[in-house]
Amino acid sequence: MPRDVPIGNGSMLVTFDGRYQLRDIYFPYVGAENHNPGDICHTGIWVAGAFSWFSDDSWQRTIEYAADSIVTKVTLEHEELELRVICTDAVDFDRNILFRRVAVTNLASEPREIRMFFHYDLHIEGNDIGDTFAYHPNISALIAYKRRRYFLMNGQIGDEAGHHIGISSWATGLKEVNGLEGTWRDAEDGELGRNPIAQGSVDGTIALHAPDVAAGEEVVFHHWLALAETWPDVRGLDELVRERGPSRFIERTADYWRLWINKEHIDGADLDERFIREYKRSLLVMRTQIDSRGAIIAANDTDILRFSRDTYSYMWPRDGALAACALIKAGYQAPCANFFNFCANAFTDGGYLLHKYNPDGSLASSWHPWMDKAGNEQLPIQEDETALVLYALWEHYKRYREVEFIRPLYRRIVTTAGDFMCRYRDPATKLPLPSYDLWEERHGIHAFTLGAVWAGLRAAANFTKLFGENRRSDMYNAVADEIKQAAIRYAWAPDLNRFLRTINVGDDGAIIRDETVDSSLFGLWYFEMFSPDEPRIVSTINAVRERLWLKTDVGGCARYERDRYQRWQDVPASVPGNPWFICTLWLAQYAIATAKTLEDLSAAKMPMRWACDHALHSGVLAEQAHPFTGVPLSVSPLTWSHATYCLTFAEYVRRWTDLQQPAKGSADLSLSVE
Repeated sequence: MPRDVPIGNGSMLVTFDGRYQLRDIYFPYVGAENHNPGDICHTGIWVAGAFSWFSDDSWQRTIEYAADSIVTKVTLEHEELELRVICTDAVDFDRNILFRRVAVTNLASEPREIRMFFHYDLHIEGNDIGDTFAYHPNISALIAYKRRRYFLMNGQIGDEAGHHIGISSWATGLKEVNGLEGTWRDAEDGELGRNPIAQGSVDGTIALHAPDVAAGEEVVFHHWLALAETWPDVRGLDELVRERGPSRFIERTADYWRLWINKEHIDGADLDERFIREYKRSLLVMRTQIDSRGAIIAANDTDILRFSRDTYSYMWPRDGALAACALIKAGYQAPCANFFNFCANAFTDGGYLLHKYNPDGSLASSWHPWMDKAGNEQLPIQEDETALVLYALWEHYKRYREVEFIRPLYRRIVTTAGDFMCRYRDPATKLPLPSYDLWEERHGIHAFTLGAVWAGLRAAANFTKLFGENRRSDMYNAVADEIKQAAIRYAWAPDLNRFLRTINVGDDGAIIRDETVDSSLFGLWYFEMFSPDEPRIVSTINAVRERLWLKTDVGGCARYERDRYQRWQDVPASVPGNPWFICTLWLAQYAIATAKTLEDLSAAKMPMRWACDHALHSGVLAEQAHPFTGVPLSVSPLTWSHATYCLTFAEYVRRWTDLQQPAKGSADLSLSVE
């Protein structure tokens, strides 16, 4: 189930799904550790003898964010219980505390007692071995811990600081053993067992009781979950909330994110308000997926565990580099600087980046082998990842011109990666040696990689020229030119009138062609190896548009022909694959790049509108959509999807502004930069 509203602060991330169930709690890194890996933490309410979990079908739910913030706004109504509930959830922007404000209106004609229940099915450090849940009478709170991970669950009734602090009741007990489901079942009669402590595979539930809520009256329940590495630290967080009151933390967090997203004026050109809202939402959602120490995580949705027993909670250098490009264009320097420092530490002595990394910088799981099928050694890399980090670093320099920031990265990234890309080539063809493609499925020499490596080498040439290493700069430019000419010679197929997505060189020197039409051919023009108007690019993108745009009511662009990933069995072979947000938006980016008039530019709105139409109500973008129903598939949110939307939006506005100049009769005020 998609994660409709992730909320976080760079070291703590909490996600809620489409039924408003809390599904993931990450700490101390965004992406690791997940102390609730996809299991359901229930939230429920008891009123006058009747009970319902918020995930029950009887609730009408609207799940979204408050405007311009990473604070939720969830509205729930239950006709039979005669209740209206408005929920606000926030992770404090500065401290690792989840706040949940639940405002319940009694719509009945008589006063009633109302009780709120918050359940936690924790798997501390990602497993349920040796967890402890215990009630602490001195602070009227529930504590869970294992080793250096402490969770404190507390609450109050009312908005005023210090008003009715402490939980009314609690339950601790076994789960997932001997057929036991957990303490959430204990809540369904409105009473909790108050067992003082439980250890092993255990969970806990807390309750807040409002004994006399008048007809038409609203009662506010506050709950907070504080996380820390020691007992004194988590106790200190609780004391701070008691002193200041939970409402102040929620308000200041909303204020912080409103300041963050509105720090610069956002020009929306002629785009509708919904396009602007999605742009702002995409930036905010991206921020939830970025760890404060630099890792830009691909996605934090543990439902994918059921598909492959692994997650997307890793830092792929390619995804991170393109997300950094989006943040650079939007004016967010700090997370990008952290990302480049993260990458500098990850580079191998050989000058390349490996497949993917954990949020703490360690090497992550991989399926790229260190040898080929014949037993020969090979590098298990996607070379585009190395190249795009360098490309993004140049984009950062162009935007901010911070020489002192680049100086310590110059040897660690620029020349190290530039020299590697020069070495890692076939001496006969001058092409890069084979590596894995951006979809991580095939080994060869890929069109997307060619474009990325060319761009990486040009970035290295620009940097080395600035730093006075002219001979090195000339070498990088010369190698880039050789790769471009080799791409024309070997990857262009005159008989097909388009570029090939992948080629390989046989032992006899013969070129082995992969003629599959793939949306990633986008990389040949986007990274500027070829002009988007170049006839060979025009015919290539026309083939992508004709062969990969879905001929269904949903529409959208597939990755490539016969794509099997996340494909449903009932989908006919005539559908090339599921529509992906990034692939659909690539067509918008191409329309923007080739627009000569405002009328031409308007063609980009259709793919952008598709992305908005298939976003969740909260504005969250998944990886894919079902080709017939349009419902989100695979992980959600996908950082790359949001980054691509932000890049598309920024490119549209820039192109619209440029096209306005002739209409206004203005002089050309552009600056030419070598």
